[in-house]
Amino acid sequence: MTTFRDLGILPETAEALEAVGIMSPFPIQEMTLPVALSGSDVIGQAKTGTGKTLGFGLPLLERVTVPADVEAGRAAPDKLTDAPQALIVVPTRELCQQVTNDLLTAGKVRNVRVLAIYGGRAYEPQVEALKKGVDVIVGTPGRLLDLAGQRKLDLSHIRVLVLDEADEMLDLGFLPDVERIITMLPPKRQTMLFSATMPGAVISLARRYMSQPTHINATSPDDEGTTVKNTAQHVYRAHNMDKPEMLSRILQAEGRGLAMVFCRTKRTAADIAEQLAKRGFASGAVHGDLGQGAREQALRAFRNGKVDVLVCTDVAARGIDVEGVTHVVNYQSPEDEKTYLHRIGRTGRAGAKGIAITLVDWDDIPRWQLINKALDLKFPDPVETYSTSPHFYEELNIPAGTKGVLPRAERTRAGLRAEELEDLGETGGRGRKSAASAPAPVREERPARTPRQRRRTRGGGTLEEGTVTVPAPATEAVVEPAADADASEPRTPRRRRRARVGAPEGVAQEAVAEAAVAVAEAAPVAVEDVAVPVAEEKPRRRRAPRTTAAEPVAETVTEAPAPKVRATRSKAAAEVAADFQTVAATEPVTKPRRRARVVKPAVDEVDFQIAPPSEPVTETRRRTRTATKPKTEAVTEAPAAEGETKPHRRRPRAAVKAEAVEATTSVVTECESEAPAKPRRRRAPRATAKAEAVTTES
Repeated sequence: MTTFRDLGILPETAEALEAVGIMSPFPIQEMTLPVALSGSDVIGQAKTGTGKTLGFGLPLLERVTVPADVEAGRAAPDKLTDAPQALIVVPTRELCQQVTNDLLTAGKVRNVRVLAIYGGRAYEPQVEALKKGVDVIVGTPGRLLDLAGQRKLDLSHIRVLVLDEADEMLDLGFLPDVERIITMLPPKRQTMLFSATMPGAVISLARRYMSQPTHINATSPDDEGTTVKNTAQHVYRAHNMDKPEMLSRILQAEGRGLAMVFCRTKRTAADIAEQLAKRGFASGAVHGDLGQGAREQALRAFRNGKVDVLVCTDVAARGIDVEGVTHVVNYQSPEDEKTYLHRIGRTGRAGAKGIAITLVDWDDIPRWQLINKALDLKFPDPVETYSTSPHFYEELNIPAGTKGVLPRAERTRAGLRAEELEDLGETGGRGRKSAASAPAPVREERPARTPRQRRRTRGGGTLEEGTVTVPAPATEAVVEPAADADASEPRTPRRRRRARVGAPEGVAQEAVAEAAVAVAEAAPVAVEDVAVPVAEEKPRRRRAPRTTAAEPVAETVTEAPAPKVRATRSKAAAEVAADFQTVAATEPVTKPRRRARVVKPAVDEVDFQIAPPSEPVTETRRRTRTATKPKTEAVTEAPAAEGETKPHRRRPRAAVKAEAVEATTSVVTECESEAPAKPRRRRAPRATAKAEAVTTES
């Protein structure tokens, strides 16, 4: 049996491989190593899972000069450099990580510095690693061009270039980026291309940028065909609505280890992963909509056994090498034959056995027939199968009576949440630590706060200690409270609310009664019982209670103008305040005083304190209509009394206006003399002024 030592690799490299149990090479490795170690360009083609990574990785590590080679006398000290000496370009981030891990394992004894450069991670750690010195770089085209354009990555010392999965890079549109990277490299170098399939575009690329390459197509003598012999393939025609149930029963087959489920779209992958989790399976997802941290978390959990079902798109179909994958399920039919080969190549790797199951919907039958013809398979017309079909249970070794929900006794996996989510410094908030893995923030202990002592104020001034304020009940008509004893302090004006106009008489009387009680309770009440004298020197005007709505209108027109009626609210409040000020000025207070609460009947309060709230606007208009009648009577009756035949001489309009203004001024002056609080001036209605003028003339 041939070993790696027999192929001429360094003893340190062979020792590192033997430490992980890799003793003998695969056919692609055995055929590639002698040619690649000589420095020739190589095009390597082999089936998936046959060891292509070490086929180009071992010759690449041999061409790199490290301090261990100088110590062993194999290289001169001037060959050492901190710039990268080898470059491997891969299409996906997951493949970049896997190749990096394989090279670190093979070069562990020699201490070869390998750095993975790909998108989704922060720039700063990668730039710092480049400054410290790197021997081998494995990266994706986009991030390599970014760092090279910023002059952070020096590609002038590259000795070996490897394009892994070259056909995939062509399919993803990476060919222009790869050509730009190649133009930055030295012309004298070794170039190697490796892939499972070699389309014509890859061959043309090899002719342009390679010098007399050697094309190696490695297959085992007993493994003919395009697919691996150790992988058993099953194809079923399934309905889209029955696929989740079929998948759940496939995952409960006997002898099932780790399983990978492939979907065409990202949305389908996320949906299937969520459905499997609800059915009790430890599942994870890998697709393009996830951040890099979440994708790496799912792959680590899958490799560590915390998750046994990985639902992914074709982004994970290239180069993912996980030991113990026994089942691969194509939940949706692949696009072409190359995608099918790479999908089922995740199982049956390195000589192990695996099972590949493809569920083809009715709409995907034409596509599948093209794949079947291209790969020369034996499933041109898949059998119609459902989750209850007997042959479905027999061929896949599913126990009889299996349902679509995993029994609780078999739910032994830790799950995706058990794997820590690494913070990769991604942009847009991705990659942050989850709530389960992130440590709880430490809160500083603060001393207990003493509640703030609040002091209630009234009218802008602070109340004296020992006094209690009785809040007034909420009413529709708000009346200003009594003023403080200290009249020098400014009062904060309070917002007034007008009563509803046109309210019924009973409702108006209730509102007036409540407002009267509020006025009586507005002043602070002292603690001790002190009798408060009632000022009886000034008898207050009382109005007779209204019986109908029309009587107050006539009285108001003849006796009290509109401004005087509007001032009655503030006048009542001012009179109450004047009473308290008189008591405070006449009787010296030695102890805190308490005002006795005197509640009078609602009818008395209506009489002498507050006018009905329904008067201001509506009553003024009614006065106008009733006041126009005397004007008409005066004009028509005056000539009849004097017996004149000549037409009535109308007085000039200016004279009527002047008399109306004079009458209004006298009314306002009378209101100001009676009310301490000056009300807002409002012009008397024009019709009322004219009526008074005509009455005076007559």
